Amino acid sequence: MKILVLNCGSSSIKYQLVDMANNAEVMAKGLLERIGLEMGEFTHKYHGEKHYEQLPIPDHTAGIKIVLNALIDPKMGVIKDFKEIGAVGNRIAHGGEAFDRSVLIDDKVIETIKSLTHLAPLHTPGNLAGIYAMREVLPGVPQVAVFDTAFHSTLPPKSFLYGLPYEYYQKYGVRRYGFHGTSHRYVAEKAAKMIGKDWTKLNIISCHLGSGASIAAIKQGKSFDTTMGMTPLEGLIMGSRPGDVDPGVIEFIIKKAITENGKDWKDITKILNKQSGLVGISGGKQDMRDIRAGRDAGDERCTYAFDMFAQRVKRYIGGYMAEMGGCDLLLFTGGIGENAWFMRRPILENMECLGINVDLSKSDNVMGEDLILSTPDSKVAVVVVTTDEEFVIASDTFNLVK
Repeated sequence: MKILVLNCGSSSIKYQLVDMANNAEVMAKGLLERIGLEMGEFTHKYHGEKHYEQLPIPDHTAGIKIVLNALIDPKMGVIKDFKEIGAVGNRIAHGGEAFDRSVLIDDKVIETIKSLTHLAPLHTPGNLAGIYAMREVLPGVPQVAVFDTAFHSTLPPKSFLYGLPYEYYQKYGVRRYGFHGTSHRYVAEKAAKMIGKDWTKLNIISCHLGSGASIAAIKQGKSFDTTMGMTPLEGLIMGSRPGDVDPGVIEFIIKKAITENGKDWKDITKILNKQSGLVGISGGKQDMRDIRAGRDAGDERCTYAFDMFAQRVKRYIGGYMAEMGGCDLLLFTGGIGENAWFMRRPILENMECLGINVDLSKSDNVMGEDLILSTPDSKVAVVVVTTDEEFVIASDTFNLVK
């Protein structure tokens, strides 16, 4: 069965066509960006080749048609007929408390996802647009929803409740939900296999570090705590998101920096999602390679951003070790976790007090590879592991549809 994996944002569509009958081979993949603007961008990769063009993409339905036409195109296509697509797997940002696993999509599921839009207003509309578009273009193909929050449905109340009036949780669902669950689930099991262990018998700390970043404490195969909260803003400093911040600061910014300058208080959403984190600290740089280069050149703000990121990751590792009563396996994944070896070094330095002993020379200049960094005498196994969220989505979709 061939599975089309979709990750639809507000103005983008990421996709992969995965052949589950051929060892989950990725037959083609690509990205549509700037949907709804005057001119969009389309990148399609197939058989080692790459196609790029700029063209109008007025909405997600038009974008889905572009993807499907590319898949059957005489030159850059990888299938001959749409009937070869057996199912579609959709990445859904937020399932709230309604979904603790992946599900086949029907009208009831769609209505429930719609009712949760307030929990992820920047992501859910794009997710739904992808589902609607596929229904319109390929109405007979079954679709599956794979929720980014589902893995964290096992969080205990002491981990997911906020110190707010309890009625806000009861009435409005204000609680920690966590994200990157698809990645955390996949890499925890994969990393355990790397050291010859069963992940359901280990205490694991999973560091998914990228433009969006989160850490999960995984206790015997179940999520026990995680850094992201009700929204993806909480926790670590990220590419353009602040992570943990005093709530009083938000009120202060609204009063001083926004209202007094004649702007709408809703601009705080843009500040927190697009202008904070590494971008805000460094003065516009988001890529960790650029921040490192700035630091090495003596840029003070890049130095702040670099050091703050490493410190926050280290802080949560120590905290989660204490929460779980120890850690058997510490892993790094995601764009920064897998590739920014120069960031792994300051995170892992001086961690011997926690039973973490690593050979950092193994890590230097190593990017995008599965790698064991811990020494034989380390109480905690430390690994770098490549993630593959699309594979998890394809697998869940295949298992539900078959």
